[in-house]
Amino acid sequence: MITINNEPTAYTPIFLGTTQHSLRLSLEILIMVGMKLNDEIIESYNVTVSAIELGQLPNIGSQIAIDEITGSELSGFKAKIRQSDAKIQNTVSIELENLIELKNVGQYQLLKGLKDMTQELNVPELSNNNLILMRQLLGVTQQELAAAMDMSRKTVNRFEIGEQKISDKFIDKLLLVYPELAESIEVQFDWVSLTFPDLTSKQVINDILTIQPNLFLERPTSQNFYTREMVFAGEKNIYIQDFAPIKNPETRAIEQKYGTTLYLTGKGTRLFEKALLEQNITWHDFFQKARQYRGHLTRLDIAINDKWGLLNMNDLVKAVQEKRFWSKSRSYAVHGNVDDGWTVNFGKSPFVIRAYDKRKEQASKGFDTDVQNRVELELHQDKAEYVIDEWLNQDNNKTLTEITFDILYTYLWFTDKPIEEKLLKADKVRDTIESSVEPMPAWSLLTALGHKMKFVRQPKEQSIERIEKWVLESVVPSLAVLKKTGHWAEVIEAMNTAELSSEQQKLVKATMINAITQANHKLNINFEKPKKRYQEI
Repeated sequence: MITINNEPTAYTPIFLGTTQHSLRLSLEILIMVGMKLNDEIIESYNVTVSAIELGQLPNIGSQIAIDEITGSELSGFKAKIRQSDAKIQNTVSIELENLIELKNVGQYQLLKGLKDMTQELNVPELSNNNLILMRQLLGVTQQELAAAMDMSRKTVNRFEIGEQKISDKFIDKLLLVYPELAESIEVQFDWVSLTFPDLTSKQVINDILTIQPNLFLERPTSQNFYTREMVFAGEKNIYIQDFAPIKNPETRAIEQKYGTTLYLTGKGTRLFEKALLEQNITWHDFFQKARQYRGHLTRLDIAINDKWGLLNMNDLVKAVQEKRFWSKSRSYAVHGNVDDGWTVNFGKSPFVIRAYDKRKEQASKGFDTDVQNRVELELHQDKAEYVIDEWLNQDNNKTLTEITFDILYTYLWFTDKPIEEKLLKADKVRDTIESSVEPMPAWSLLTALGHKMKFVRQPKEQSIERIEKWVLESVVPSLAVLKKTGHWAEVIEAMNTAELSSEQQKLVKATMINAITQANHKLNINFEKPKKRYQEI
């Protein structure tokens, strides 16, 4: 016998297990309960229960001591449980931690069906040809390199002719001696979106982002089946979409449907890194916190910035046209031209590798950048989750940069000659290609050297750069005419009396304030002179 929303029933509650993403170190957990009648499960409910009251987790299929269930599909269901035996109450946390261990370790990914991304990734190694190309790009002779590295020219020569293996110690010293080499490639996030099934947008702002709520503009939306969005500074760089509260026409009560998605666009990730800096936490810390709130990645873009000009997009496009590449995905596309810049895509959602001319792309928008070319990994859903799982997995102790370049090296490879059709049909295609055809020097160096590069944060403050650019390019000439014809006073008066929209008011506020969180009052951080880049620990 159980009461459901004050209605007595003849059902027997049966424990059907925990939901996959509900496991967390919390006093409340989400479980599935079946209503049994005459040896049949009539219906089931996902209910929140007290872990203390529940005690030891029952066996799946056994009866569970629930007296009452209240709630709705919109707001969720909660269950009241008869008092458990005090002797077994302390075991529940142990049971939960064991389940969390099972569900969160990297090996658990094998159970998710991610066939092509859970296989062992290939790890790139620096070759003798890579060293020769690096020396040429640095513009130094063998003798000059030897002197800088405090070794003999003969040793350098042995490295370059392949007689002696290039060690990690040598690479680390090379990057120390030539700092411009150490900063030639960097990795950073360029898009992050997460869903939180148990939270509202306001809870995400307060508990996940911990950004001042008054900097967000609330407005209706119809995107992605949501009805409300909260937008930082009124611009869709950092924004959260969820469901606006509605009044139940029967009970007149305000009901809130849970579930929300957080979006950090390319610019949004840079703005949010300002919040990370103020809170003195890293992306690693942020994703750990998101997991505690059952955050699930829906998209993750990882950008590899080539600041050295190591890659040449004309060469990459030519290699694609001449079939001098191998990709795990058979899908690829080339866009653009020599003047405006090329873009090459490999694969389709949920996993795309994209290479493009970043400098020309930014120039077309009127901006400048120190990045010449960019290679992006665009990952969706479980593919994105896999990368973060590997990163958070303490057992493998890998950096995000290592994981990123292992994936790139495993999934895409360029060669200096066309790949014969028969090689593409070999049993071990990749191994056969690498043993038969020399790699494209620049791509080979990118994957090998990238393994040692830095994952950086590049915090930026909210700015009105877009508006300023438009005014300077489109409005200033007209203002000059008004000024020279004696109408400047009217322009000033109009500016002083103009009323700003809600979006504009939020933009002004976010641009003017120094900190977007409250953390600067507690931390000894000089926000007046921040560094341009911070290395992720």
